[in-house]
Amino acid sequence: MSTGTTTLPLPGWEESTVVVEPPGTEPGAWSGAPSTVHADGHIYLAYRLRLPIGAGRGIANVVARSADGLSFTVVAEIGKDRFGAESLERPALVRTPEGRWRLYVSAATPGTKHWRVDLLEADTPEGLENAPARTVLAGDETVGVKDPVLHHDEHGWHLWASVHPLESWDDADRMTTEYATSPDGVHWTWVRTALAGRAREWDARGVRISSVVVEGDRITASYDGRATAGENWEERTGLAHGVRLPDGTFGPLTAEEREPLGSPHEPHGLRYLSLVALPDGRQRLYYEATRADGAHDLRTELF
Repeated sequence: MSTGTTTLPLPGWEESTVVVEPPGTEPGAWSGAPSTVHADGHIYLAYRLRLPIGAGRGIANVVARSADGLSFTVVAEIGKDRFGAESLERPALVRTPEGRWRLYVSAATPGTKHWRVDLLEADTPEGLENAPARTVLAGDETVGVKDPVLHHDEHGWHLWASVHPLESWDDADRMTTEYATSPDGVHWTWVRTALAGRAREWDARGVRISSVVVEGDRITASYDGRATAGENWEERTGLAHGVRLPDGTFGPLTAEEREPLGSPHEPHGLRYLSLVALPDGRQRLYYEATRADGAHDLRTELF
């Protein structure tokens, strides 16, 4: 499938608007890792606030609401201490078919490279702030799991998550995207590798699916990739495509042969795309990108 036929728009930068400033002005200070839901006439945006290593790292996941997609009011803030976590990564915000709200929170185990995913669930977005947490993707001593992307359809729940091997401390930044299914969005079964890095390409060191668009039996995904360990935290964005299999699951994805998209500011990080469909047929894209001062801000574009 060519990029000209995809319904997953890509950032153009020049038309973007900053919606959340970072909590600092130095490299390592980020607002970003967005996840979005349109409900009840509003856009709900979940995102992560991060400080540099040594100053707190991922300090909180935030849920905010907006009528226009540009000006947001915070409705819930979930700090890392609730999870006994060294850092929080990208949240995944979901509204279930029954109208319940879920936030999947990626939490780092202190003193390790291990990650797990916990689930908060409430009747309202505001209720997520004090909702009890339960672990739904535990990982183990061999792998860390984080940054889930979710989709629900007539075949059940689907999840793509970033999985990091832990056999070597220095190589734990490597990542593949693994695919899992669930009848309820709580109890998951790993099915297959959805996407892996390609040798000698810009995504050789690791890949992380950031957003999916499903049209019938075809799927388009944006993903973050890096070529080396030195590019950790400054991934760029590519596209991949796949199809639904006869059993209702989604098969492996194939990356497009194209140059990645990045910020115009060195070291060119542009990652964590999240797409939300609007009632008027337009789409709003949110993403995290590197600023001129090296911090990351959270941006949006309308398509």
